[in-house]
Amino acid sequence: MIRISSQQIFSGGINRLQELNTSLNNTQQQISTGQRVNKPSDDPVAAARILKLDQELSRVETYQRNVDLADNRLKQEENALSSSIDVIQRIRELTVQAGNGSLSANDRRSISSELEERLGQLANIANTRDASGEYIFSGFQGSVKAFEQDPSGSWVYQGDEGQRVLEIDDGVTVPISDNGKDIFVRVPAAITGEHSTVSTPGASISGVKLVNEADLAAAYPNSFPDDITVEVDAGGNIIATDSQGDVLTVDPATYQSGEPFEVAGVEVTLTDAVPGAGDVFTLKINEKQSVFGTIENLISGLNNIDKSSPDGQSQYDDLIANSLINLDNAQESIILKQTELGGRMNAVESTKSFLEDSSVYSNEIRSQLQDVDYAEAISTLSFQSFVLQAAQQSFAQVSQLSLFDRL
Repeated sequence: MIRISSQQIFSGGINRLQELNTSLNNTQQQISTGQRVNKPSDDPVAAARILKLDQELSRVETYQRNVDLADNRLKQEENALSSSIDVIQRIRELTVQAGNGSLSANDRRSISSELEERLGQLANIANTRDASGEYIFSGFQGSVKAFEQDPSGSWVYQGDEGQRVLEIDDGVTVPISDNGKDIFVRVPAAITGEHSTVSTPGASISGVKLVNEADLAAAYPNSFPDDITVEVDAGGNIIATDSQGDVLTVDPATYQSGEPFEVAGVEVTLTDAVPGAGDVFTLKINEKQSVFGTIENLISGLNNIDKSSPDGQSQYDDLIANSLINLDNAQESIILKQTELGGRMNAVESTKSFLEDSSVYSNEIRSQLQDVDYAEAISTLSFQSFVLQAAQQSFAQVSQLSLFDRL
């Protein structure tokens, strides 16, 4: 026979009441917080999985912020490039207008004045800032203004050649900036000619233009030469030599003053050159010119070139022709950059969609593990309240029993 003391009865009853009260409190906490697992002891396996899901969601949120930043930066750059194309297109229209031979000097100065305004507008676009106040075309030096005017008034690039990148997912990075040097400065320039060695002051070179790009590409399949030098020997033959020292074919090979000839797809006209005098003319084939420099040269030419002389007229015509080529090259350079930006923006958009899907999936799994079933929890709470009440009443009756009542 097992003997149970009064102390055992009281201790057991109190312990049972405490257990029931603890269970009731846990259920109440689940209902009030809406969470089934409030501490690891509630469900150790689920708690471990919830912790991993929280880490995954934190990672996704970080990358989503990076994606939003990258998207904003790329859209801002794309808008700036679109605006710059519009400005350059207007400058091109003014250049075509300036090529009208019937314009007076005052007309050309009027065009020049608008070009100056457009030049300042283009500089403002190139100096666009982001939301944090950094210049988007300055490379790594975001605090440095991308383009500044030097003492001569020319716009000069001040940033570096860096390109910022941002990680938008594990192992996935995307460039979020482009330096202004690659976009606005390193623009392929029109082929030009200069009288580099002057023995006959009256001799000149003009009408330099690329008429057959296929011939130039065929002559130099790997890369274009830096320069081609042209001379007229004592026999009246035109000798053309590239920067590697190779002699090029000239058609026609016999020099005639004022008559064009072609070398490697480039048409050239020499005037008043004396055969055998030692004059050297240089064709600049692979040059780069800033779009700002193109516009500045155009403005200077409109204001200063005297068209009253044949040489002045030829110089002016070459200026207009070369400016149009340079402006077209600048537009093409920017359009290529826009195409590249489009690819980056597509990558950012696809990564954004992937991260959103990943976040939704992780939240669903976390909700299944973490969130409480209110119907079940309220039913459990009612049952636990009933059991606790019954236990309290039972303990109250048992605690009143005593042997002294039988004496």
